[in-house]
Amino acid sequence: MTLNYSIIVTRGKEKGYVAVCPALKGCVAQGRTIKSAIVNAKKAAKDYVECLQEDGLPVPIEIDHRTLSLKLAA
Repeated sequence: MTLNYSIIVTRGKEKGYVAVCPALKGCVAQGRTIKSAIVNAKKAAKDYVECLQEDGLPVPIEIDHRTLSLKLAA
């Protein structure tokens, strides 16, 4: 089974990057580079889903992903 989840990568407060998977509440990973944050997020998401399955809990399915474009007044 293949599941697809979106992640959001932002700069860390002090250094490095933080990757969050919004569909999996609390699933967060860090890395020194964007690439390492993404690799770590993939491992964290896999572990998260496996734990849900082991506990007999439902696995969230991401239905859709959209990007918003906002125009702000100057």
